[in-house]
Amino acid sequence: MSIDSYSTLTKRNVILFGEALADIFPDGPVMGGAPLNVSCHLQAFGLHPMLITRTGTDELHRKLIRLMRNAGMTISGIQSDPHYPTGQVLIKPGENWYGHQFEILENQAYDFIDPVTAATAASSIEPDLVYFGTLAQRSRLSGSALETIFRYTPQTPRLLDINLRKPWYTRDTVRYSLTRADHVKVNEDELIELPGLLNLHTRDPRDTASRLIEEFQLHTLLVTCGAEGAWLLDQSGNEAETPGITDITVIDTVGAGDGFSAVFILGMLLGWPETLTLERANRFAAALCGIRGAIPESSEFYSPFLKDWGMIN
Repeated sequence: MSIDSYSTLTKRNVILFGEALADIFPDGPVMGGAPLNVSCHLQAFGLHPMLITRTGTDELHRKLIRLMRNAGMTISGIQSDPHYPTGQVLIKPGENWYGHQFEILENQAYDFIDPVTAATAASSIEPDLVYFGTLAQRSRLSGSALETIFRYTPQTPRLLDINLRKPWYTRDTVRYSLTRADHVKVNEDELIELPGLLNLHTRDPRDTASRLIEEFQLHTLLVTCGAEGAWLLDQSGNEAETPGITDITVIDTVGAGDGFSAVFILGMLLGWPETLTLERANRFAAALCGIRGAIPESSEFYSPFLKDWGMIN
């Protein structure tokens, strides 16, 4: 893929912290994890993502490194653990690839991200954004590594991608994450769950969004609604939304939300209007539902989007 001069001007550094893992489908493993998926998309968009995670020294580690090198991504944030395996999630697909059942295994390498090594990686660049989630914070050590990254990037905007996978989160983890975030992405089910988790007494989803922005001093709250589209509320009370997309054949919904996050990040860094950002993110996420897996096998998948967005000729 040839990126023109306009796109090279958009080269921005993004730190993405958390889990890199393999989704174990009945027919074999597919590398995934939200931070990895978002990283791969950002690389294809012309940004410079640094994924900070920890893997084992196994075949899945080697598969990850091959994937990242083939995409032209830096591997300087990848730690290797001699004792724990590269993370795995056992997936039982639902009917027509809807309603997957997940079993997230415990004591995986990403639970043991070393804070000192993470800080060294984070301090090697000047990031324009830090992306993080809640799953990797289920362990105290990886949580400490994230806090160390925050100390090294005190002025950098942060995007929290909440991922409430039972039993791997606590009220304290979610509250801590919200206090460290500037922008937050949730899905509609998570937004419904948050009031009970955080003892918020709210009337409806919009009221919940408003209360979260007020209590945690957020700039933006983004809510994805799957086939129904997405909406956004900012600290000034401005709303934006985009409707669902129906003109696609769904093959696999895994990773669609991560694709949405990646385009949302791109739009934030390039200053796109909020409604335009939502429209583009929703269209990209819908296209991902039309392929197998969360990461396209060919970079040509991105070409129509980059052309439409004015980023390549």
